[in-house]
Amino acid sequence: MDREKIIVFRNLLLRAFVIGVGFVLLIFAASMLLWDTFAGWMHHLFLVDEKELGRVLLGFFANARLILVFLFLTPALALHWTARKQSRD
Repeated sequence: MDREKIIVFRNLLLRAFVIGVGFVLLIFAASMLLWDTFAGWMHHLFLVDEKELGRVLLGFFANARLILVFLFLTPALALHWTARKQSRD
């Protein structure tokens, strides 16, 4: 694979990582600011109490962290190091 393609894939993965972090922060802020309303809706619609809703959101953020780090950031860093090595050669 030539250096230009590696750089394109690296930039794509890094941008996807940044957008993913932005969405996770937006969801976190919205859930914290609107917790009472959100918990009421979830109880009314799905019969999920506030304690269980907290567990669900914690699981969501843990899974989002794993996906962002291992599916986007790690390959982007590997491609970055590969592109840097090819530029030295």
